Amino acid sequence: MIEVMVNGCNGKMGQIVCELVDKNENMVLKCGTDKENTGYYAFPVYTDVNEIPEKPNVIIDFSVPVATFNVLEYAKKNKVPIVIATTGFSKEEEEKIKEYAKEIPIFKSANMSFGINIFKKILKEIAPKLNGDDIEIIETHHNRKIDSPSGTALMLADTINESLGGDYKYEYNRHDKNEKRDKKEIGMTSIRGGNIVGEHTVKFFGDFETFEITHTSYSRNVFAEGAIKAASFIAKQKNGLYNMDDLVTN
Repeated sequence: MIEVMVNGCNGKMGQIVCELVDKNENMVLKCGTDKENTGYYAFPVYTDVNEIPEKPNVIIDFSVPVATFNVLEYAKKNKVPIVIATTGFSKEEEEKIKEYAKEIPIFKSANMSFGINIFKKILKEIAPKLNGDDIEIIETHHNRKIDSPSGTALMLADTINESLGGDYKYEYNRHDKNEKRDKKEIGMTSIRGGNIVGEHTVKFFGDFETFEITHTSYSRNVFAEGAIKAASFIAKQKNGLYNMDDLVTN
């Protein structure tokens, strides 16, 4: 039985993760952490990681970057594997996470959806075949999402960039520019509104045709289910940084 701690248990994703872990016959909810204890849960909820007496087998983190690093300190101190599903990290913070991965097993993905991982594999295959086309990424999320562009959009851009040699730059804002489009750029557009779970579209614009791929998430459950699979995986791994590619090929 895998004992799970959920960091950010009061958030929308945290609540879904708690619900699904509770229904999983191979897992048990050990405790949760968040900025306040609402008293809604039957398991202990802590507002200070330093007060946690329990030691779980794995942590699932759906929170914000500052809360992620708080729980990473706890995880390192207690040698607990962690799944990081939080997004919005700076480049410096990404590097810090790599340092933590030298001390504990860390599974990190900007998107826990299995379908998005298939999306990545398709992009790796087709991007070189469409080399020379103008590339644009459009992502749409609910009006409460803080980071922009989404971590998933950046992950897709990185996938394309790497498959094309790594010399593309990312363009987030053309409003202040008065020049034609650079052939070596990947444009990104963010849309925020309503309660949309998440949609990502990659467009390849050629001279005589346009090719596009779209992935749409209709329920947040898909991310929670992916995080739970990742938790089962990372609980058995050695120190290091893992992602969805490792999970799918394992």
